[in-house]
Amino acid sequence: MTNGETSKLDELAAAFADDLTALTRGVLGEDTPRFAALNMGKRVRVSPIAADEREMRIPVSINGEPVLSMRARYFCCWDGSSTFLATDGAEIHLHYAGIPDPLIRFEYVRNSKEPPGAHIQVHAHRDEMAYLLRLADAGRPKHGFRKRKLPRLSEMHLPVGGHRMRPALEDVLLFMQREFAIDTAPGWRSVIEAHLKTWREVQLLSAVRDAPEVAADALRTLGYKVERTVPVPRASQDDVKLYWP
Repeated sequence: MTNGETSKLDELAAAFADDLTALTRGVLGEDTPRFAALNMGKRVRVSPIAADEREMRIPVSINGEPVLSMRARYFCCWDGSSTFLATDGAEIHLHYAGIPDPLIRFEYVRNSKEPPGAHIQVHAHRDEMAYLLRLADAGRPKHGFRKRKLPRLSEMHLPVGGHRMRPALEDVLLFMQREFAIDTAPGWRSVIEAHLKTWREVQLLSAVRDAPEVAADALRTLGYKVERTVPVPRASQDDVKLYWP
């Protein structure tokens, strides 16, 4: 990247960090650590960062007690056209207080098809699931057996809608509020709804760029007049993230 491209990427990543700070403070309270953008060369890391550039977890309380914490980390880059900010990778891990292993991991890897780029990993145990994994004679489980390693449920990558329809930090916050009744700031729901609307619309724009003819047909059925005025080169379906698992 040129110096100008790097500067612009830093600027967009910093705005993204501010948006995440507004979201988490609007839901969890003003004491929530601030997100910051840290240039790492080809990518920019966005996460809650202390003054010494040490990553911080976000404390999450239930009935006034900080029994959960959340690790949220994003790696930002340019999209394929070097026009829009893209997420190269994302990790949102939920931890129980004092336990190093997470309870649930919501993760995204931009260039991954197998395992699916957007996935959830649950750190738990269920005898029936372990048995099913042991039955596998191909794929990922067998590689573990070669190393005399028993399969774990946490190693399964559960798909969650693909690259364009994946859950966001807003969805994780809603999940914790709904299932665990976490402590929230006054007006938290309106904050989440506003941020979630923006996130879904950004993803919709990305999906439309992936499949413009499908979007145009949908608009025509709603009564819109849609015409293509200039030829637009189309990528092969294998390269379009909308169709990736």
